[in-house]
Amino acid sequence: MRTSTTMASTMFTYDFMQNAFAAAGIVAVVCGLVGFFLVLRAQTFAGHALSHVGFAGATGAVLLGIAPLWGLTALTLLAGIGMGLLGERLHQRDVAIGIVLAMSLGLGLLFLHFYTTYATQATALLFGNILGIDSATVWTLMLLALTATAALAVIARPLLFASLQPELAEAKGVPLRLISVLFLAIVALAVAECAQIVGVLLVFALMVGPAAAAQRLTTRFWNGIALSVVLALAEAWCALGLAYITDWPTSFWITALSGCIYVAAVASSVRLQAL
Repeated sequence: MRTSTTMASTMFTYDFMQNAFAAAGIVAVVCGLVGFFLVLRAQTFAGHALSHVGFAGATGAVLLGIAPLWGLTALTLLAGIGMGLLGERLHQRDVAIGIVLAMSLGLGLLFLHFYTTYATQATALLFGNILGIDSATVWTLMLLALTATAALAVIARPLLFASLQPELAEAKGVPLRLISVLFLAIVALAVAECAQIVGVLLVFALMVGPAAAAQRLTTRFWNGIALSVVLALAEAWCALGLAYITDWPTSFWITALSGCIYVAAVASSVRLQAL
């Protein structure tokens, strides 16, 4: 096991660690921003389902000889738009979403069955492999992040209105269906990015954990957004450092930190309510 002093002096001398920290930072910011609205709108299960749909897209892309990231992005984007078209009915369709989620995983495993040589790549898709990210992927993640962030900034005001007071927003002329479609398309892009860090099975940890903890700790919108981003960054970067020291998987540390921070946030909010 490496000492913390050795880690600090040598960690950033490796190109793969520089790429990992850059990718983790980019993805964490997007997850903090998008995840905040996802939790606010009570659509976390839909976001979780999108990651599983993306697994089928990624494995299908591998089967066709295409980069997994593009297959994952394309199918999650299509699924996000489809979910958005359901509008408010999405909240009453947990069973249908769950079935689609299971079928997507099954379809992904079927694709892998035809190419068993990609077993290692399948593990990376399921659980993430941030240390294997190259500089080209970092720039791709940056492009996707800028696209998702810019789109979120454009719809942020009506999205917040529609999330907090949907009936009043509709009466004021806010197109709820269009906002839902655009938002879930943005979620799809964020999920595709997040899957590169923690894998499709653990997207929930980085996408939802920091945002849920932030909303437990503050009721102010801008404070909550900022705290969600800071917590996501802290979890991603601290997880990389801990993984370097212990040789344990980065995805494990991200989920562990996410869970611990959320539990601490819940305990803190309960204590404040009791005072």
